[in-house]
Amino acid sequence: MFQDRTRAVGARACQIVGQHRSTQRREVIRTKGDDALRARLHAFSRKHKRWGYRKAWGVLRNEGWVANRKKIQRLWREEGLKVPSRTRKRRRLGTSTCPADRLRAQRPDHVWALDFQFDQTSDGKILKLLNIVDEHARERSRS
Repeated sequence: MFQDRTRAVGARACQIVGQHRSTQRREVIRTKGDDALRARLHAFSRKHKRWGYRKAWGVLRNEGWVANRKKIQRLWREEGLKVPSRTRKRRRLGTSTCPADRLRAQRPDHVWALDFQFDQTSDGKILKLLNIVDEHARERSRS
């Protein structure tokens, strides 16, 4: 009953002032026990940069801290602790010795293709074959 009454009083007060009720929030009351926990969360996040609040909660629980996951998440957020986003792998700068687009043969003996093949004989010996093909002659034979 008391909550209903205070809610009605708060709604009336917001109506008089001309503000929406959703703009009014309670102030967070910080307890002294949280200061040590906040300091431990800061130390944890400095040591383990890629771990988030869930991992911190598990470690703190194993250390003997009594706090549920939601409280650790709230403190983590209030302290502004975040897991940094992964940086993308840098691409190489400069030109490549092997161009990305394939070279087209314009005349005989211009572009050669190499291919290694491996096989095994019936008595277990390994055969290594190197096939070399002139790209210009191969293109001509198709047309």
